[in-house]
Amino acid sequence: MEIKIIVPGDPVPQGRPKFTTKPFIRAYDPPKSAAFKKKVARYAKKVQTAELLSGELEVEIHVFKQTLKSFSKKKAELAEAGLLRPTTKPDADNYAKGPLDALKGIIWKDDGQVVDLIARKYYSADPRVEITVRTLESKQIELL
Repeated sequence: MEIKIIVPGDPVPQGRPKFTTKPFIRAYDPPKSAAFKKKVARYAKKVQTAELLSGELEVEIHVFKQTLKSFSKKKAELAEAGLLRPTTKPDADNYAKGPLDALKGIIWKDDGQVVDLIARKYYSADPRVEITVRTLESKQIELL
């Protein structure tokens, strides 16, 4: 089975947790990260299956960052063709963390089920995040 989720708009990397001491010490997501997770969840609910996926999963996340305004026409064309890719921060794995957390309880039971993860960064005039979730045949041997 394969599920594809497209989240339009600028991708948001997972920010470092913030801390508060009121009424007790706790960590929480930065507002921008929390808002992006809610957005991912909203789009995931549109394609969710009747039951949560179980077993081993493969997730492929393609992050399309806004093409830089400083790019020449030729550079912009190369970027749009996927031949010029972002090598700057934030890292691809930081873009993957938020969607993985957001899909828990909507697409799968727990993100621990993800055994294969592919995260790629691209430039595009149409910024978005494309998430593809695939079920894998169980290859693990259950230990008794």
